[in-house]
Amino acid sequence: MRISITGKNLEISDYLNDLVNKKVGKVERYFPQDAEVFVTLAVEKNRHIVEVTIPYDGGVIRGEEITGDMYASIDNVLDKLEKQIIRHRTKLEKCLRNGAFRDLETQYIGEDDAEEEGPKIVRVKRFAIKPMDEEEAMLQIEMVGHSFYVFLNSETNRMNVLYKRKDGNYGLIEPEN
Repeated sequence: MRISITGKNLEISDYLNDLVNKKVGKVERYFPQDAEVFVTLAVEKNRHIVEVTIPYDGGVIRGEEITGDMYASIDNVLDKLEKQIIRHRTKLEKCLRNGAFRDLETQYIGEDDAEEEGPKIVRVKRFAIKPMDEEEAMLQIEMVGHSFYVFLNSETNRMNVLYKRKDGNYGLIEPEN
């Protein structure tokens, strides 16, 4: 497993580097040897932010944690990732390392019932889509008060998703062929 550590507004000390490698190494048992893990450590004011992204065949596993302490953020984000992996293990077993979940069967035997009742679709919403540019979509997202907005981009004639980021700015998701 290759671990790539990046720092924003932070110099990564040898101790912090070793700690991240040791902690992230715990999820290594789920992934093939050649898997890559991208870890971003950032400090913004009193917020210590840790983002971990693990691309694999068929998708991406990502976690982010913000606390007042970098070490707590590291621990919390890895706990989140492991819970994600275990929660979705039936879907992931096809893509990840063979036998990765074999030793977890006994450890999480009581959670199987709860897992089957996981999140489900409780509402379907249909709406008419009118072509618009990104500026109009930003206006619409503010008017409806949602954290995201799906629209048909009039410039590209493709479906796009505009979303509000935690920093108050916007992100745009554009599909590729």
